[in-house]
Amino acid sequence: MVEGQVDQSLAKVEKAILKRRLSKRVNIVVSLVAIFLSLYVLYALIFPLPTQIQRSLFWGLFVTLVFIVYPFSSRQVVFLPWYDVVLAVLSFTIGLYWLLFYNDLVMRVAEPTRFDLVVGGIAILLTLEATRRTVGMTLPVLSILFMLYAYFGFYFGGIWGHRGFSVKCIIDHLYLTAEGVLGIPLGVCLEYVFLFVLFGAFLRRTGIGEFIMDLANSLVGHTSAGPAKVAIVASALFGTISGSSVANVVSTGSLTIPMMKKMGYRPEFAAAVEASASTGGQLMPPIMGAAAFLMAEFLGIPYVKIMMHAAIPAILYFFGVYMGVELEGRKLGLKGLPKDKIPRLTTVLKQGYLLIPIVGLVWALVSGYTPSMAAIIGIVLCILVGFFSRRSSFTFRDILEALKEGGIDALSISAVAATAGIVVGIVTLTGLGLKVANGVIALSGGRLILAALLVMLASFILGMGIPTTANYVITSTIAAPALLRLGIPPIVAHMFVFYFGLMADLTPPVAVAAYAAAAIARANPMKVGVIATSLAMGAWIIPFMFLASPQFLLIGTTYIGLLRLIITSFLGMFGLAVFARGYLNSKVGLSARVLFILGGVFLVHPEFITDLIGFGVLGCALLIHFVRKRDI
Repeated sequence: MVEGQVDQSLAKVEKAILKRRLSKRVNIVVSLVAIFLSLYVLYALIFPLPTQIQRSLFWGLFVTLVFIVYPFSSRQVVFLPWYDVVLAVLSFTIGLYWLLFYNDLVMRVAEPTRFDLVVGGIAILLTLEATRRTVGMTLPVLSILFMLYAYFGFYFGGIWGHRGFSVKCIIDHLYLTAEGVLGIPLGVCLEYVFLFVLFGAFLRRTGIGEFIMDLANSLVGHTSAGPAKVAIVASALFGTISGSSVANVVSTGSLTIPMMKKMGYRPEFAAAVEASASTGGQLMPPIMGAAAFLMAEFLGIPYVKIMMHAAIPAILYFFGVYMGVELEGRKLGLKGLPKDKIPRLTTVLKQGYLLIPIVGLVWALVSGYTPSMAAIIGIVLCILVGFFSRRSSFTFRDILEALKEGGIDALSISAVAATAGIVVGIVTLTGLGLKVANGVIALSGGRLILAALLVMLASFILGMGIPTTANYVITSTIAAPALLRLGIPPIVAHMFVFYFGLMADLTPPVAVAAYAAAAIARANPMKVGVIATSLAMGAWIIPFMFLASPQFLLIGTTYIGLLRLIITSFLGMFGLAVFARGYLNSKVGLSARVLFILGGVFLVHPEFITDLIGFGVLGCALLIHFVRKRDI
């Protein structure tokens, strides 16, 4: 049974990252188009075109590449069929449509010709197929269901019903306006996300991946449960670049999971550590992936403020995971890595100049530069560091390879952004977000805690099997309005749904990050998901903490108040970790374990009276545990 589940998880991961093995001639074409795509994005930033033209050309280039690079199925990995060539050429041609007929299309807004509708319909279908090839069926199927809802709205009763929209109206809205395929998600991907993916490609060329692993090893590799802590530190650092839980798992997990297994960790726990740390990488500033840039765009606030709001919750999350690993390591009596396997910190820090691009990027963001300009500064610093690096020989060829890798790496996130635009378009067309908000408020009777629980459930369900970017787009447009209607600050509402949507990557039954880690560890994916969820318990509690007290997001706080919140919340996370693992310096008895979770919950609740109660309960738990240990 376990072997069958492992095989299924392997198949899912392989399908998620399946790419065509190209012939030398076709690979040259792919390289040229990918390099041109990257250069086009840089050009569009410096010399912007009208919005629809700019996004349409971007769409045409990346969809063209998708049909060449990603096969229709696993049976077509070794050859390029004629119809994929046709689809690639068709995609490139449609990408030129707005460029060729821009003035005419602007003049006939809401009155499209039949040919406009044919082009728009094909563009929508190509977008859905490109997304299916890159990230799987879930998001395209969900988008189709949204479009069916728009068409058959007349047949829905109650608050969910609407007058229904014709095929003409739907295509017009989704292709010929800025509310669909060429909408805000694709625009954010073009203007910000693509550049950070490109930045990541240049970073890899400088050898940053090896440096991060060496740094993590030198910092925590020698401690108890060292390999697991290396996984946490490396995933936190790498996740701040990758912005994808699955990409993070595949990148760092291929090194950390075998290391953990070798040191005595059960395969399920080793995979769970990597999955929970990798998922948390998207919560960690300075680079939190595409969702954070979309959040800044949707809320109309600078990205640097998103970073600041996200900092304390992200640190709390990783502290919870770290404590879980520490306690599990003590319970199993696991030691750190042998000294001869750990690089000396002084030796590693001699190559600390490899962090200059990341430091420069953060400096640019904090200094008020736009995210896109900060990414360009980071890319320039990568090139300079690469040329002077003693770790690798960096040449002009590496620049071309980074441009190519960046273009190809961005294909899946670009396809997801375009399809997420379809969901946003349907929501704005039908008013679905307002309907969901009204439904949540009606079911909860206007009580915040009940509404928050319903929004949590909706965010989790909507996030199942969907990449983080689309996940956030859907939850922020459908679930978040309910909290906004109850007077919750926008940043709090959006962070709330972002956290719970992201937890779908980790929590069974649909846990793509856990499946990816299980495939590497050859472990039972369901067990991995359960353990990972217990390690990431903080992610289920932290959103309610900043919902109750926005001070956690640095809203309306004083230094003293913030210090109290940090101390009590960290103690609370400690109590929750002891409860989850059932171990401190020895096995924790049932009564003490119950007190640990009660004390933890009271301490993470941001009220002075609950903090006092939490201190008392946690103190009782520690006293009972140590007295029991002494008696034993």
